[in-house]
Parts: sequence; structure tokens; C-alpha cells
Amino acid sequence: MVMNPIPVSVLNLAPIREGQTSKQAIDAMVELAQVTEKMGYRRYWIAEHHNSPTLVSSATSILIKHTLEHTENIRVGSGGIMLPNHSPLVVAEQFGTMATIYPDRVDLGLGRAPGTDMMTASALRRTKHDSVHSFPDDVRALLTYLGPIEQQSYVKAYPGVGTNIPIYILGSSTDSAYLAASLGLPYVFAAHFAPRYMEEAISIYRNRFQPSEYLDKPYMMVCLNVIAAETDQEAKWLSTTMQQFFLNVVRGTRNPLRPPVENMDELWNPMEKEMATSMLNVTLLGSKESIKKQLTDFQGKYDVDELMAVSYIYDPEKQKHSYELLKEVVEGK
Repeated sequence: MVMNPIPVSVLNLAPIREGQTSKQAIDAMVELAQVTEKMGYRRYWIAEHHNSPTLVSSATSILIKHTLEHTENIRVGSGGIMLPNHSPLVVAEQFGTMATIYPDRVDLGLGRAPGTDMMTASALRRTKHDSVHSFPDDVRALLTYLGPIEQQSYVKAYPGVGTNIPIYILGSSTDSAYLAASLGLPYVFAAHFAPRYMEEAISIYRNRFQPSEYLDKPYMMVCLNVIAAETDQEAKWLSTTMQQFFLNVVRGTRNPLRPPVENMDELWNPMEKEMATSMLNVTLLGSKESIKKQLTDFQGKYDVDELMAVSYIYDPEKQKHSYELLKEVVEGK
């Protein structure tokens, strides 16, 4: 089977590597954007997380602005802005300002989760009410704020009106698939940490999609983990950094991104291994040949419109090389 060329993009949670300062982690985030821009990646998205000493991606819009400032062409956006934490008007003003400074380079990915624990979420919240339930209304408000002047009400986002910043609905379950389909918006599934509902969510989105002024047909993106190296053995070794990252999630610990290890079984017990591995089911791992086969199989089954890759690799040079190998695979080199 010959795989059709597919656009590829980058997601960065902006992790702090062991031995790094926050400033060095931000510098590394920008450097990766510059390198992947030269490789021809379509977009570079930055996540939003709070109260995590191992990630520097809390003030996401500031990091997006910083990345736009240090790149030239690549689209830069949020993967995503977690709407329960923000007033839609403020988001529209911030992104409208960035889109005014950097026209046709800004994306707005929106999520319904808080991106943190519930105590921190409570400290972030605009109101005491559970604003997860207001997510559909908040998305509609943003579409209006960023849309044409004739659709505005009394309260407007300046700058923001008429910028028509592309909005993407993010999801890790099936809920957001229904919303993206009903609004006729692009949908991005977070298979890089929550692969369980991916197949069902893709099916719901495509089957229920309603054409809109934004899209005439579904646009399905999947975010997955990619660890590419010269050999399968090296990729497997490099992937132990990612496994340690997810062991953090399972244990609720807060360790920085750590170097690879020879044997993960010395670090986790069988239950932890099973839980962490279940979050890593959708991972492209190995040499170029292995990645090509895995990606061909994936596309044969799901035929998504765009891939977004996240690579938890400790060595920045190995991380860049992983993105280089993935790009070569999708270009058929």
C-alpha cells in the first residue's frame, strides 16, 4: 500500500528536562519550533498545564507569542487553551492581538478539561460553577468574537473582530467529537495520552459532521507519540524517557523529563507498567522502516487528515532527529 502524503505538526508540553531551568526549557521549546519549521512541519502547538513544576506551559498564550516572535512561517497555536480556566472574551482579545501582529499564523485549539488537578482548577476558575458544562457556549462565543463585524453583539473583542482565527476542538473522549461535528469544526483527538476512545471518537465525528462556513467536510487530526531513531533498539531505549514521564502520571509524582534507562522493570511494578503502557498504545516507535510500516497501517485503518506528533526524548538533538525521520517517512524519502 502506498501512503498518501499527510501534513505533520508538532505538539509541545514544554517539559523541563532533568538539570534544566525553566528558562532553558522555554529556550528549548523555541529552538524545536525553529528546527521543525525548517523541516516543513505545518504547525507547532503548545499545551496548557497548571501547578506542574515539570512543565513550563501554564501561560500558554505568552509562550505562543514568544514562539511566533522567533519563527517566520510555521503556524503556532494552542493544544489547547483550556476554556474552563478562561473568559472567552479574554482569549479572543489575546489571540486576536497575536493574529493582528502575525497574520494567518495563529491557531486556536480549545479543550474542555482544566489541564490540572481539581484543587488547582478551583483556584483558576472564573466562577464557582462547573464551567466544563459551558464549553459549547464558550466555543460559540469565541467563534462570534473572532468572526465578522456584522455578527457581533454589544461586547466585542478588539483586536479580534474579523480575524477569523481557525478554531479546533480538542478531545480525549467522545464528548468533544459530537460538538466538533455539530459545529462543523476541525477535531483533534489526544491519542498521545488517552487512546482508548480514539476509534469511536473518529467515527462519531465523521458520521455526524455537519458542513459549516468553516469546513465543508470533516478534518480529523490525531495527536500521537513518536520516537524515531536510526534503529529499533535505539528508539526503544529512547522511549524509556517517555515511559518514565507516564509513570509520573500514574504515580502522581513530579519528576522532570529523565534520561533513558536500560531496564524500566527496575522502576515500575507490573500494575504501573500496565497503566502507563495503556496510555501509550498509539505510539510510532522505531527506525524509519518501522515507523513507515506503523504509519501505513494506521492510515490504512483511520485515514486521518493530519498527524500531530509529540516526542518525549531527553536528548534535544535526538528529539530533533526523531522529527526529521518522521518527516522523511511522510514525504516518502
